[in-house]
Amino acid sequence: MSQTAEIVIDEGMSEIRLDKVISLELDTLTRSAVTCLIDDGNVTVNGKPVSKSYKCKIGDTVNVFIPDARPLEAAAEDIPLDIVYEDNDLLVVNKPKGMVVHPAAGNYDGTLVNALLYHCGDSLSGINGVIRPGIVHRIDKDTSGLLIVAKNDKSHLSLAQQIKEHSFHRAYHAVVYGNIKEDSGTVNQPIGRNPKDRKKMAVTDRNSKNAVTHFEVIERFGDFTHIKCILETGRTHQIRVHMSYIGHPLAGDCVYGPKKVITSLKGQCLHAGEIGFVHPTTNEYLEFKSELPDYFVEFLNQLKSNN
Repeated sequence: MSQTAEIVIDEGMSEIRLDKVISLELDTLTRSAVTCLIDDGNVTVNGKPVSKSYKCKIGDTVNVFIPDARPLEAAAEDIPLDIVYEDNDLLVVNKPKGMVVHPAAGNYDGTLVNALLYHCGDSLSGINGVIRPGIVHRIDKDTSGLLIVAKNDKSHLSLAQQIKEHSFHRAYHAVVYGNIKEDSGTVNQPIGRNPKDRKKMAVTDRNSKNAVTHFEVIERFGDFTHIKCILETGRTHQIRVHMSYIGHPLAGDCVYGPKKVITSLKGQCLHAGEIGFVHPTTNEYLEFKSELPDYFVEFLNQLKSNN
């Protein structure tokens, strides 16, 4: 059902960007959803449409029209896939940086699921419904690398159980801020929603789940360190939250990193480089590796040249 909202700008909201004001005042909307509303002409300031970067003034009246929710139905799209392995039960895909895994508000198309539906047709597990067919686990939009997809429910259940039992191997490459002195280490801290910002995750004892990340240093560059992280658990934003918690946030991370972001990376410098599991049908252990993508290699070369 469509809704309308009116926000009158007071002193506390003055000189703040329009999209931020709306997302703060209407906390049921994500920042990306607010952007879509503004781009579609559903937001006016003093009766006139403005850009999302408009700096609000005291006394401004912001009117927001929230149209009926668009039904989420993933459609097949002819989008190229980098398939590392495929058989009748599953496939392993190398997801590029910038691609969303499945449709959601603000990202209805161009996702990995849209591409999978075109490639696989009806041959995807249905356990996660029509929006996430075949998706056993996810990686963030701006994280590149390997992702496993189940073609039937039997495979999905087997792979999900391996993840639950922590026998599912996942290793990531990351570049973090600072010089990590230890050659290896473990972060064992629970992760849950950030009590002060529900759009972020955090190390917290409130409504959290145990989370364990093992890391080892690959190369040091003075102000940055190239590391390999092995997940024992798989919580949302786990590596990003854990590394930030110990004072070494990921380079390019605009959520958990420093305010001055390395914009050239277009998101966190994080690559899912290894994945290993027991095949649901053959019971054979399979392991796959993905080479570091161009954006990651270029950043490493930049760090090397600077040192």
